[in-house]
Amino acid sequence: MSLAEPEAGRAATGSAIPGNAGTAGNAGTGPSAPVVLDAEAIRRATKRMAHEIAERDPEVGGLVLVAIPRGGVPVAELIAAQLREITGTEVPLGTLDVTLYRDDVIARGYRPVPRPTRMPFRVAGKRVVLVDDVMFTGRTIRAAMDAILDFGRPAAIQVATLVDRGHRELPIKVDFVGKNVPTARSQQIVLRRDARGELEVVIQ
Repeated sequence: MSLAEPEAGRAATGSAIPGNAGTAGNAGTGPSAPVVLDAEAIRRATKRMAHEIAERDPEVGGLVLVAIPRGGVPVAELIAAQLREITGTEVPLGTLDVTLYRDDVIARGYRPVPRPTRMPFRVAGKRVVLVDDVMFTGRTIRAAMDAILDFGRPAAIQVATLVDRGHRELPIKVDFVGKNVPTARSQQIVLRRDARGELEVVIQ
């Protein structure tokens, strides 16, 4: 997600489908909101996640990262940079819009504007790590899995998320998580830029 628009199905600063609360924004979404992860904590979390991803396959030759716009993009970019530093290998990074695959979007009659998908590699036979900023109900990841299969048959699909806030509605497991943050369903977890342009995660 670029840090401006909410992901389909997530309530944030702009107009969006009410439902999943967790998305990307900017510091205007509430400067007094408690900070869950500041920029340094995000760097530490993504570095640890990158180490865990590399440990599953030290060669990383068959690994690709697929970010879910919008908030998954900056998280995936940080993980890719850390993997490059750890392994000396440039791990392919793509972005996959899942808007039209979401069952809750269709059910609510919402007409979303699709975002660009950029998949400059084949996924067949690859280990695909889907990257998002916030894991909530699991519906976004389920949609991403459906979307990935339209590009081919991966050897495996794994999930990495910066924040897991719970409240799963589907049996979706996170393989790599930066931080578990217990929340009420009415709260929002927001990945945004602070006044200095640094990433931070706040709870509202």
